[in-house]
Amino acid sequence: MPKKRDVVLKVEDLVVRYRVGRRRVNAVNGVSFELERGSMLGIVGESGCGKSATAHAIARLLPKNGAIEGGYVDFDEREGERLCLSELPARSEELRELRGKSVSMIFQDPLSSLNPVYTVGRQISEALLAHEKMPREKAKERVVKLLERLGIPEPLKRYNDYPHQFSGGMKQRVMIAIAMICDPAVLIADEPTTALDVTIQAQIIDLMRELQRERGTSIILITHNMGLVAECCDEVAVMYMGRIVEKGPIERIFGNPLHPYTSALLRSVPVLGMKRRELESIPGGTPDASEAIEGCAFCERCSKAFGECAGALPAEIEAEPGHFVCCHLYREEGASE
Repeated sequence: MPKKRDVVLKVEDLVVRYRVGRRRVNAVNGVSFELERGSMLGIVGESGCGKSATAHAIARLLPKNGAIEGGYVDFDEREGERLCLSELPARSEELRELRGKSVSMIFQDPLSSLNPVYTVGRQISEALLAHEKMPREKAKERVVKLLERLGIPEPLKRYNDYPHQFSGGMKQRVMIAIAMICDPAVLIADEPTTALDVTIQAQIIDLMRELQRERGTSIILITHNMGLVAECCDEVAVMYMGRIVEKGPIERIFGNPLHPYTSALLRSVPVLGMKRRELESIPGGTPDASEAIEGCAFCERCSKAFGECAGALPAEIEAEPGHFVCCHLYREEGASE
């Protein structure tokens, strides 16, 4: 009998649309996945595939021109106490209590996310003062310790510095500190190591893993770095044009990719020790997200496409236990055509 999954976050048929002038951009088209307690899920795909839009919808941080138009996000902070995040009013007190404490997010662009007129210490400790009702001096002590763990030199001195006194990589570490300071149950990391060198990247990932082990934190890692996903994630979801086209345990996705898009992504990644050859690129470009697509969105770029691909949207098939794919090459029994 298979072990029952302890799911802390469930996303079901999530649909997100943006209004750009008179156009409606289809950013997320029926995304579904589960995040198991204490696990790390990697979401990968090309720029514009809907990774960040999915993350912002979960945290209810969509811009004014964005809206959740379908599906739901179900959060289970404590076993048996479930809450539908997508149904909470955007300005509700309940959502304010959850965001930053139970569900936290590392944003991709620290330059536009940090307030230039407040010290970094004040911005990091704000969550502790608001959610933990902690005395200011105790909050400062906790912030300084976290800054030290994140590799920021002279953390006590830097506590009183302003964002403009930090380099790009240091600003990103400050953003990570803001997200991690309250030990959230769910941490959404949107390209958390983009501005950092490889040494600091390793430190940040080690710290996230430590938080995962010690606190049972569940992490959604959004990244372009397939090597990073392979190294630290338990499961992976591959997105294309607002849909998850393949998802499953990391060893199955990397060891036996089923969707042609997943295979193409993996062939475009350099591997240490690989024989000398040119990296493959995926031909063509992504379709217009404001136009309706009847069949598979990857059809025109796929070398394995056939007649049915252009006419009908492929259903999600469980090709093997826990390994799901949306592709006409597969049928319910998991057999390839």
